[in-house]
Amino acid sequence: MSDTKYFLPHLRRIVTSHDARGSSVVQSDVEIISETMQIAQGRAASIWITTDSVPTSDNNKEYPSSAIIVQCLMSFSEDGGKRVIEDLSNFKLVHPTGTNLRSTELAPGAITPMHRTSSLDYNILISGELVLITEDGAEKHIKNPGDIVIQKGAMHAWRNPSQEWARWITVLIAADPVIIDEKKLLPEIGHNV
Repeated sequence: MSDTKYFLPHLRRIVTSHDARGSSVVQSDVEIISETMQIAQGRAASIWITTDSVPTSDNNKEYPSSAIIVQCLMSFSEDGGKRVIEDLSNFKLVHPTGTNLRSTELAPGAITPMHRTSSLDYNILISGELVLITEDGAEKHIKNPGDIVIQKGAMHAWRNPSQEWARWITVLIAADPVIIDEKKLLPEIGHNV
């Protein structure tokens, strides 16, 4: 692990809803605490409830005070009940027909293994710097907060080239696997870069 101390502030999640009269209200306001990842020198947390399908329902009234996913294993259903994402094909990151909103933090100098999921991912850099690495050896330096990388089921890795922690937010939406020459490119976690 990097010698640079983890310093990023906890994320704050505010959820709105409606009262019995239909007026908007703040339903919850909590801190989201990230947990250590097992596959890279970093931390991750689920920010929002992993939905089972799209469209989802805004008619749910009960949510847990915190929807932390510990190492991507547990989520909460839309009715507030805990559930485990059983589908291993996407490394328990997204339900096969649903969505997930998560935060990932990568230590200075750290790199993830090459990987792909069957999902459409909107990655938004919040702080620090990242390098996106693709199988063809291309590297794209992402260095401005708000920079966006859209992953469409492509094999990739992330590297933090800086001396500070990097944080990005990802919206994962389940997708059919990419098909090239009649071959499905299934979720995969591969070699180190």
